[in-house]
Amino acid sequence: SDFENWDPLDRGPHVGYLPQDVELLPASVAQNIARLDADAPADRVLAAATLAAVSELVKRLPDGYDTRVGPGGLPLSGGQRQRIALARAVYGPPRVVVLDEPNAHLDRDGEAALNTTILQLKRAGVTVIVVSQRAGVLQAIDRVLFMRDGQIAASQSRDEALARLSGTSVPV
Repeated sequence: SDFENWDPLDRGPHVGYLPQDVELLPASVAQNIARLDADAPADRVLAAATLAAVSELVKRLPDGYDTRVGPGGLPLSGGQRQRIALARAVYGPPRVVVLDEPNAHLDRDGEAALNTTILQLKRAGVTVIVVSQRAGVLQAIDRVLFMRDGQIAASQSRDEALARLSGTSVPV
C-alpha cells in the first residue's frame, strides 16, 4: 500500500528527522536516541550513535548513555545537541532521513562527521534529504535543488551546484 496511507505510528520508524531547532527531551541520552522507545535494544542505540559519529562524545558525558539531558538535565552545547539528535534521526535505521540545517551548530569536525554519516546512509540505501543554506554539506550529496519563493529555481548535480556557487563553469 502507499506510504501516505500508513498509520503514522507505523510510518514513524521508517522516517528520521533532524529539525533545525533541536530539542532533547528530559530523559537519558540513550532514551533520546531511541526516540523514547522503552524496549529499544542497546545495540540499536549504539549503532545509531556510531553512525552519527557521536559515541565518543557520549562516552565522555558524566554517565555516558545514561546521562540525563534536556530540561532539568545536563546542559549541552548546540553542536552536542545537534549530534545526539542526528543519532535519533538515524535510529532504526529509517528508509528516509530529512535533515533541516544539520550543520547549523557544527564545527569543522562535526561537519566532516555529518558528511560521513550522510555517505554511510546513502550506501545503505537510505534516501537523505538535506535542507541547508551552508555549502559544507554539499560534499556528501548527489543533487541540489535551489529554491526561490517556495518554487524550484534550479536542479543540478552537486558538481554543477558547487561550480555555480563558486562562480566557475563545470567541464563537460
